[in-house]
Amino acid sequence: MVKKVDTVVLDTLKERLKEIFGYSQFRGEQEVIIQNILLGKNTFVIMPTGAGKSLCYQLPALVSDGLTIVISPLIALMKNQVDQLTAFGINAQFLNSTLTKSEMTRVKNDALDGSLKLLYIAPESLTKEDNLDFLKKVKIAFVAIDEAHCISEWGHDFRPEYRRIYGIIENIGDLPIIALTATATPKVQQDIRKNLQMEEAETFKSSFNRKNLYYEIRPKKDTKKQLIRYVRNNKGKSGIVYCLSRKTVEEVAELLSVNDVRALPYHAGLDSNTRMSNQDAFLNEDCDVIVATIAFGMGIDKPDVRFVIHYDVPKSLEGYYQETGRAGRDGLEGNCLMFYSYDDIQKLEKFNKDKTVTERDNARHLLNEMVAYSTLGACRRRQLLSYFGEYLDKDCGFCDNCMHPTEKTKVQDEVVLVLRAVQQTEQRFDGEHIADLITAKDNQYVRSYEHDKLDVYGKGLEMNESRDYWISVIRQLVIFNYLEKDIENYGVMKIGEKGLSYINDPYPITLHKDHNFDEEDVKAEDEDKEGNAGGSAHAYDETLLGMLKALRKKVAKEKNLPPFVIFQDPSMEEMATTYPTTQQEMAQINGVGMGKVQKFGKQFIELISRYVEENDIETAKDVVIKSTVNKSKIKIFIIQQVDRKVSLDEIAEVKALPLADVIEEVEHICYSGTKLNLDYYINQVIDRERQQDIYDYFMTAETDNIAAALDEFSDDEISEEELRLVRIKFLSELAN
Repeated sequence: MVKKVDTVVLDTLKERLKEIFGYSQFRGEQEVIIQNILLGKNTFVIMPTGAGKSLCYQLPALVSDGLTIVISPLIALMKNQVDQLTAFGINAQFLNSTLTKSEMTRVKNDALDGSLKLLYIAPESLTKEDNLDFLKKVKIAFVAIDEAHCISEWGHDFRPEYRRIYGIIENIGDLPIIALTATATPKVQQDIRKNLQMEEAETFKSSFNRKNLYYEIRPKKDTKKQLIRYVRNNKGKSGIVYCLSRKTVEEVAELLSVNDVRALPYHAGLDSNTRMSNQDAFLNEDCDVIVATIAFGMGIDKPDVRFVIHYDVPKSLEGYYQETGRAGRDGLEGNCLMFYSYDDIQKLEKFNKDKTVTERDNARHLLNEMVAYSTLGACRRRQLLSYFGEYLDKDCGFCDNCMHPTEKTKVQDEVVLVLRAVQQTEQRFDGEHIADLITAKDNQYVRSYEHDKLDVYGKGLEMNESRDYWISVIRQLVIFNYLEKDIENYGVMKIGEKGLSYINDPYPITLHKDHNFDEEDVKAEDEDKEGNAGGSAHAYDETLLGMLKALRKKVAKEKNLPPFVIFQDPSMEEMATTYPTTQQEMAQINGVGMGKVQKFGKQFIELISRYVEENDIETAKDVVIKSTVNKSKIKIFIIQQVDRKVSLDEIAEVKALPLADVIEEVEHICYSGTKLNLDYYINQVIDRERQQDIYDYFMTAETDNIAAALDEFSDDEISEEELRLVRIKFLSELAN
């Protein structure tokens, strides 16, 4: 006979749901999940952020006899959950390293006397011998494992200590387990079940589709200006800006603050009091925007976050999905913007170089998925859902790719070729191998499997399409469900039922051209110049720009200097966009700084002021982005060391940086208008005659571009480092 939950218990559940949590009815599958737990069954819950996962274990904990253990990965998450439950009048506590000995004793006493209903604990604390001994004495109802994806090394937030949880629970007793996660690909789901030995557990999987979220990706160019404009357009709304490094978090938080945005930083490098204070300020609406590393947000229950911005590309699509999921948890407006640059992908690859081979391969696969999502022209929502094993049969109409589509093409023979290639290679290889095969790429794996003898070999070349094109086709066929990913073998392509039917009865399908963010940026620039797009930094006033260039030429001639020494073209274009009419406004222009304003700015400010007045122009103050005061510790350190005549090699060694990075920092200092005297170092490393040759070149050159200089000195074996150093000397002496 099938066990059922007692009707009295069900009535109690509904009463508590209303009385404590304020809801009149359950959402989605919450009720059946709770019943499953109360019947003592292992339960696996996959539910997107904001869909009510926490209630699935909190409510049964209140009506169960005994203590519920909640294993949670972050102190911030535990505090947030405990604060909320305490506010509801529920005795919930956490046990972690932030507690004093007397506080730990109080928590344990509450658990032993039965007054404590939920105990949040980190997996590291769970392994401590005294905690294990204590838990064996307590009557435990069930164990909830939150953020269960941390178990899987294929997940975006793998934590080795999570893999030991099952053994510890088994040691405490034969306890029912509920595992919960918001982000789990089919591969990660499989890992969770295996590791927790709950293959038989009933799985409750809600749709990953967050219909109220708008997904958008922009090229990572003029990012600070794009960010300020975006936040200003959402003035007064709550938002999160995610950055990869603590340094970037600090810089972006300060940038927003000086531009009159109530913003605070959050990262693991801050002391715990500051972190908690900043988190509380955000939750209590004393701050509008939190700028954070991924340390922020797990379990943060703020329903009215209106935008989530990824300033840097995340490490994985799971991480991206979970972080964007913090927007619009109330079902209302939620905008998700990511700035994409392949440079970010390359930086992340460098971070992985010290990992084991397996970890490196896993991380590379996750990054490749991130690149695919960013660059494909297909509907963003279909891509995300496909990644999590969910199929959407039509475009969502509510993402940047749907609202501003890339070029579309009808294909048929191409699809048949890909599907036949997967079929003929016995569905055992990944998309890259298939692309290599049909483009006849000289590849040892293709030859070793004798795939160069198949009739599909090289057929893609006959269609005059590149390998990248075929990679895109393969990725889109996965999204449209013609191909499926093998769960057991990561990346391996299999043909789905839809694909098998297609081979026998093909028809034209529509594919989208990939994004080329460099080209798109140029196109947007052209449109702005023609007045079609408007409002961007490239929509400069051509008449004013011509006048500014004429003045620059005149000043350069008077001072016997190349024009670029006075102001560079990008700076001039920005002046013709933002109309700076004071020294302070001029100093905010990229590549200018107060040093240059004082040396060259007077005539330019006068020209712009006259032009603005004569043409009755309302200056666009809102697009003038205030720069943060340069408080970068590395920059201050470099300036101090150069003043003391310390060699750049020593500075690099002290800061554990490559010399090239130090030179780049010096260039930034120089371009912002600060004068640096590096003669003491340059004279040591570059022959005087060689210096003079380079210096003379820059004096007569039309541009200070290093690539052009390298081309000029191609026969003289002059290095890029030497050119950069002399350029710094040249600009410091003449431009600053």
